[in-house]
Amino acid sequence: MPANGQLNVVDVQTSVEDIHMSSGSDSAGLSEEDEEFAQRFGETKFGAIKSAKMTSEIVDEKGQRRYQSQPNRTHENFLRDCVNELLEKAIFSGTDKTNKVLEWRNPEDLSTLLDLELNNDGVSDTQLLDYIRQTIKYSVKTGHPYFVNQLFSTVDPYALAGQWTTDALNPSVYTYEVAPVFTLMEEVVLRELRKIVGFPNGDGDGIFAPGGSIANGYAISCARYKNMPDVKTKGLHAMPRLVLFTSEDAHYSIQKLASFMGIGANNVYSIRTDECGKMQMDHLESEILRAKCEGGHPFMVSATAGTTVLGAFDPLTDIASLCEKYQLWFHVDAAWGGGALVSPKYRKLLVGIERADSVTWNPHKLLAAPQQCSTFLTRHPDVLKQCHSCNASYLFQKDKFYDTKYDTGDKHIQCGRRADVFKFWLMWKAKGTLGLQKHTETVFQMAEFFTEELRQRSDFEMVSIPECTNVCFWYLPPSLRNCPRDDEFWAKLHRVAPKIKERMMKEGSMMITYQPLRQKPNFFRLVLQNSSLEKSDMLHIINKIAQLGEDL
Repeated sequence: MPANGQLNVVDVQTSVEDIHMSSGSDSAGLSEEDEEFAQRFGETKFGAIKSAKMTSEIVDEKGQRRYQSQPNRTHENFLRDCVNELLEKAIFSGTDKTNKVLEWRNPEDLSTLLDLELNNDGVSDTQLLDYIRQTIKYSVKTGHPYFVNQLFSTVDPYALAGQWTTDALNPSVYTYEVAPVFTLMEEVVLRELRKIVGFPNGDGDGIFAPGGSIANGYAISCARYKNMPDVKTKGLHAMPRLVLFTSEDAHYSIQKLASFMGIGANNVYSIRTDECGKMQMDHLESEILRAKCEGGHPFMVSATAGTTVLGAFDPLTDIASLCEKYQLWFHVDAAWGGGALVSPKYRKLLVGIERADSVTWNPHKLLAAPQQCSTFLTRHPDVLKQCHSCNASYLFQKDKFYDTKYDTGDKHIQCGRRADVFKFWLMWKAKGTLGLQKHTETVFQMAEFFTEELRQRSDFEMVSIPECTNVCFWYLPPSLRNCPRDDEFWAKLHRVAPKIKERMMKEGSMMITYQPLRQKPNFFRLVLQNSSLEKSDMLHIINKIAQLGEDL
C-alpha cells in the first residue's frame, strides 16, 4: 500500500473495439450516453479511469478486489478488529457508569472533526477502523446506566448476540423459503405475547412492525377494514367521514398515521384527561355522540397503557364497555406499558386489555430488547391478511412444494423486513419469562424508590404520582424555593430544566429529558427500564441534578 494509505487503482484499459468484439454484437459499442459519461467522468486524479466500459479494478495491498461485496478470509482481521472495538468501546466502556454518556460537540464543531464526505477513492482498513472509533466516541451511549432520556435504553448482551446473528444472515422475513427459522419463530413468540395479553389460548394474529407508530397504523388500518371492507378496493372517496378517538396525551402516531392514511388529523377527536393523565370517560362518550350528530362515522377508540410523558394507564375496562356499546374497534397502545403484563404484581395496571381488538406492544421499551422490536397483536385471526394482502405471484406463489400458510409476508405493508424476532426470542430464552418478570419488577421498584426520595426533599416537587416507571418532577433552585407561585415564578421555573439539561450534556454525565405539558412548565421526566440501576444510582441522579442547578 502506498505511504499515503490510498488504495491502488490497477488500470486494465480496454478499447471500445475490444468491448465490441468480445460482445459478439454490432450494437455492443459505447452508446451516446456512455461516451457522454466518459467525457464527463473519464478523468480522475489518477488519470486512470477512461470509460464506464473499462475493466479497472480497485484492489488493496494484498491484491484483493475491494469492490466485491462477498466476504473472504482477507476480511477476517478487519472484522475481528471491528468486533473488538465494539466490545471494548461501545459495549463495556460505553456502559460503564464511571465513563461519560456522551462526548458533546456542537454540530458545527463535530462536522469539522469527522470526515463525512464520500469520495471516488476507497480508504484502507486502518482508516475504516478509525471511522468506527470516531463514531463510537461521539455517539450517545444509550446503554449507559445514566441514559434515562427516552423510552429505550441498555444493551442486553443476549439480544445483542441475536441482533448480530440476524445481521450476519441478512434475512428478509416474508416467506418460509428464505427465512424458515424466523417465520416459525415469529408465530411462536407472537402467540405467547397474545397469551400474556389475555386473548383466549393466544388465538388471533400478529406481526412484528418497524416501531410502535407503524403498529398503531396497523390498528387503524385493520379497524377501518373491519368496519368497512370496501375501503380496500374503493378507497376513502366511497366512505363516510371516518372518526376515531384517543387521549390528548396519546402518542402522536395516532394522529400522524390517521393523516397518512387519508382519514385526516381533524377526524382524530382528542379526549380530555384527568390530572393523572387518564382518559375521561364522560368526555369520550360525549365526543362519540357529537361525531354521530355531525354526520361522522365513529369506528375506533385508541386507548393508551403507559402514556409517553406521565406514564398513565387509561381505564381500559370502561373503554372496552363503551366500544362494545357503540360497536367500535378497541385498540390499546401498550407500546410502553405492555411490559408490565409479564409481572403478576403490575399487570393489574392493564386490566381490560384482554378485551381489546388489537394491541401495540414494544419489547424494545420496558422489556429492554434492542431497537427495534415492536409488535402488533389482534384477536381477529384473518384481518391482517384480508386487509393487506395483494398475492404477488412472484413472491407468494400458491403452488410451492410446502404449506404456504407459513409465507406470512403478505400480511404486512412492507415487503423486505428485518428478523426482529430473533434478538427478543434469544433474550427470552436466556432469561425465561421469570427473568423478564424480575427485570420489570426491578425497574418499577427503582421508580418507586426514586419517587419516595424526591417527596422527602424540599428542592424537588412531583408533577404527578407515577403509575409506570416515568417519574415527572421539577427541580426548584434556591432562588425559587420561597417565591410566590405567580406567573413570574412559573416563567422562571420553565427555564430551569433546559439549563440543567444543557449542563449535564456538555459535561457528559447524564441524559434525562424534559418537556412542558399543557399549562405545566418544563419538568424533568426520568424514564427507567435499565434493571442494572440500583438505589445508589437513583440517589446519584437526584444529587447530580441538584448540583447542576444549585446556582440558578
